[in-house]
Amino acid sequence: MRRNDLDICADLLNVAKEGAIKTQMVYKANLNFKIIKKYITRLSEYGFLDSEGGRYFTTDKGNRFLTQYHEFTEPFGFSKGIEPQK
Repeated sequence: MRRNDLDICADLLNVAKEGAIKTQMVYKANLNFKIIKKYITRLSEYGFLDSEGGRYFTTDKGNRFLTQYHEFTEPFGFSKGIEPQK
């Protein structure tokens, strides 16, 4: 099953919760560098992702998105192990 944009965004935000460099995000989210650049730019522009010293971090806004994403997808069995922020 292919992931949609929301699934990919959730995967990237989940990877960046504790901070991650771009290479880690590529491998853990199973994307390539060309694709990930588009998502990192978009997530950063909207305030879901922040960067510091070459590492990307999920912001509070990004964590709220993950919580809502999980609440919506979990009843349908779509959450794929993405845990909400506690």
